[in-house]
Amino acid sequence: MSFTFSETGLEAPTARVVASIGGGISIALLERARSIAAEHLKLSEILAQNFDSKTARKIGELSTVASTLRDWERTTESLVELRQLLQDRSTDSELRSLASEDISSTSEKLSQLTNDLKTSLIPQHPFANLPCLLEIRPGAGGSEAALFANDLLRMYQAFCARRSLRATLLKFEAADGSGNASELPLEEAILEIETEGAYGLFRSEAGVHRVQRVPATESKGRTHTSAASVLVLPSFPSNGDADGMGEDSFNDPSSDYYIDPKDVRTDIMRARGAGGQHVNTTDSAVRLTHLPTNTVMAIQDSRSQPKNREKAWRLLRSKLAQARRETREEEMMQMRRDVVGIAKMGRGDKVRTYNWGQQRVTDHRSGITVRNLDDIIEGGDSLENVMESVRAWLAEREIENLIADEEAAARSGTESRLR
Repeated sequence: MSFTFSETGLEAPTARVVASIGGGISIALLERARSIAAEHLKLSEILAQNFDSKTARKIGELSTVASTLRDWERTTESLVELRQLLQDRSTDSELRSLASEDISSTSEKLSQLTNDLKTSLIPQHPFANLPCLLEIRPGAGGSEAALFANDLLRMYQAFCARRSLRATLLKFEAADGSGNASELPLEEAILEIETEGAYGLFRSEAGVHRVQRVPATESKGRTHTSAASVLVLPSFPSNGDADGMGEDSFNDPSSDYYIDPKDVRTDIMRARGAGGQHVNTTDSAVRLTHLPTNTVMAIQDSRSQPKNREKAWRLLRSKLAQARRETREEEMMQMRRDVVGIAKMGRGDKVRTYNWGQQRVTDHRSGITVRNLDDIIEGGDSLENVMESVRAWLAEREIENLIADEEAAARSGTESRLR
């Protein structure tokens, strides 16, 4: 049995055979990797003749796939040669013994490289490298839901503190209308994690978090179920730095980040609720309403109206950009469902349950269960383990979607040639 390798990937006639040896990577993903490696080689040749920062940046984005594919090919070729030696009756006993010793470690290496290659092919989320905003609101369950929402806020603040992530509480509104972060039931909170890459880290937290526990006011010891929602938004620089976001500026109407000022109604009012002597005596609160979508963002945290206005614009832009991105993803998911057989679990679905009585936390996406609830609520390593399991789950779903897209494109190309 012979196998032919090229600089950019496996030759098509042998790809299917080698893919079966290479740890289960699909032909569609293998062909995509070959295409990316070919593009990487072509751009490298262009860059050698004439340096261009845009081309250099593109090469950097493709380099991981190209280098991982090369390692995958070499390891696959080594495994094939080892198997040939074992199958060849003319192989002497000493060489056969060496091949038997090497085949196990080579197979393990190939399995790891196969996973690395799959992961490298997942397109990076456009917001992945940005800071993020966590918006936390109580759901069903009355005052107990509001208390649990405050627990979630403190959990994320503790998580950030333990990992030296810069976090700022942009908005805290208690259920009684006060704006002081305390043990009060929470109406709404927005926590900004200013560290780059925070969106990619916290993206898995979006959804409905459910709590099962006995409320302090429950005299008969009955367990109540309530919930709180977590929305994860990208946080954009106020100046719309396109290079920092990797997308178009705030002034491009085709960009997710663009908002036409004519579409936004601004209302100025006095702040409500408890506060200092200046809070209720000045018109400092700002409410922005995006008329086409009826999206509202109200800020009253600062005594300064300009500061509240700037903060409200940032939050409104984040919400609209996230909504536009989710709309496109949902449209793509709808097309994939017939092929892949999976449904999107969005922010409206129950994603995690916290059971106080059993000291148990279960994530309903990855299926992980951790019986160390206190450590999770304190933002400890157990929370990181749960979040990591969900990120792995998301990666698996994205790989499935990627395979579906590649196979659909291949079928479409075949049908076009047959016409």
